[in-house]
Amino acid sequence: MDMAYFEQWVLKEFNINLSAYKSNQLHRRINSLMSRVGVSSIDEYVMLLKKDGSQRQKFLDFITINVSEFFRNPDIFEELKVMLKQELLPKNSSLKIWSAACSIGAEPYSIAIYLNELSRGARHKILATDIDNTIIERAKKGEYTISEVKNVSKEYLSKYFTLRDDKYIINSDIKSLVNFKKHDLILESYESNFDLIVCRNVVIYFNQDIKNNIYKKFSQSLKKGGLLFVGATESIYNFKDYGFEKASTFIYRKL
Repeated sequence: MDMAYFEQWVLKEFNINLSAYKSNQLHRRINSLMSRVGVSSIDEYVMLLKKDGSQRQKFLDFITINVSEFFRNPDIFEELKVMLKQELLPKNSSLKIWSAACSIGAEPYSIAIYLNELSRGARHKILATDIDNTIIERAKKGEYTISEVKNVSKEYLSKYFTLRDDKYIINSDIKSLVNFKKHDLILESYESNFDLIVCRNVVIYFNQDIKNNIYKKFSQSLKKGGLLFVGATESIYNFKDYGFEKASTFIYRKL
């Protein structure tokens, strides 16, 4: 059984399109994961994934890159706060925001904290999506480790979290601002009329055709003047092709 067959099997079994990923990088990741679990062939690995639920979840976590933390790259995240305050909130009392590929929920909750600081009491809509149902369920719980909240100030920790059994639990008022649901960036359609789309440290893993398609769809989903916030390694060099202008180093504005 070769990698092409494995990609077809994963698409059928998990509805994840592995052909969208950069192939060399993906194959290294899969071979590394197989080595970790002690299998030497794709055949063996498929058999393992069919019978072992915990290995299925490890595979999904590994492929869908469920790594996140609050206010990831704090200096860059602070730029987003400035844009929210100076550009988006003066124009709209209620913002519609999408945190795409939100992983454990740290990103949309970080945005919810900023919005609560800047416009307390306003009912903003934050949609948070991910391809992995298990990680979405974890995000809904809003429970985080010390390392995941390492960038959160002492003020915000005391104000927005409750410490219980070495876990930081996000407060219900922040939790209520975020609506989580399953969504596939590659295979599914996008909602529209967003003021802000945040998609960080995900698109970098996809091949160029898929990247182009995602950026085009993000642009179509944003209002005029809406912002796209990307990861610290994801500068969009051909941003004009998608109808964007540069608003900041990693923030793009729809023209």
